[in-house]
Amino acid sequence: MDSRSHKFYHVDGFDSRLCLNTYFSDNPEMAFEVEALKFPMEKLHHVFSMGHIKGDILIDLSIGPLVHHLYSACGFFKDIYLLKISEKCIMELNRWLNTYTGAFEWNHTLSYVTALEGNRDQCEDREIMLKTAIKQIVQCDVDKENLTDSVVLPQADCVISAWLLDVICRDHDDYIRYLRKLAKFVKPGGHLILLGNLNATFFMLGQDRFHCFTFNENYVKQALSGEGFIIDHCDIYTRKAVSDLCDYNEVLFIAAHKDK
Repeated sequence: MDSRSHKFYHVDGFDSRLCLNTYFSDNPEMAFEVEALKFPMEKLHHVFSMGHIKGDILIDLSIGPLVHHLYSACGFFKDIYLLKISEKCIMELNRWLNTYTGAFEWNHTLSYVTALEGNRDQCEDREIMLKTAIKQIVQCDVDKENLTDSVVLPQADCVISAWLLDVICRDHDDYIRYLRKLAKFVKPGGHLILLGNLNATFFMLGQDRFHCFTFNENYVKQALSGEGFIIDHCDIYTRKAVSDLCDYNEVLFIAAHKDK
């Protein structure tokens, strides 16, 4: 299908709850348990447990109202800032943050992370730890030079971006431009962690087909190198999910640090 007929995540609107139910839920029919949930959590647990990615500030700029990828991180950072494009994503996060009725349940991911760490009986404590660490949810505009506009954030010891570059980039120039904006949040010597789907062209939400920028592992490595990052860890999970909701063939996890 011609990509011009696809919707764009940050332009055309995005049903945040439908995204969670389709790609990140514990529904038995949800096909992406490993690629969207277990693989990212395992990789993040691994890199944080090594002990060199830590500090005062973590900034997350990821697709949708995700939190599961931050459960491992919250033990290594004092303050976490979430940047979101969509007001609906912010509303969804606030429901979870304030334990409102109807909030999306992340218990299936919380129990998995605590099991990885050998602390299965500490799910409630970890939930409280993450909620306490989240200091602010900031609406941002990726097309502005300063993504957060009038809100000034400190440079971060670590920035995480999960699947966002996949869906906001139209071409290679966009990828470099948005990556450069992410890089500005990373302090010298700080870390950048990216999660993305390789060789994708679309993903579905209900009846809507959304654009994905097509890239491969070498492209991301070259882009990071060009922006002054040194790659510390890279892993790829080959798709096992059987579904026509999206057409990626691998999931990329990459951690890098900003050269001083």
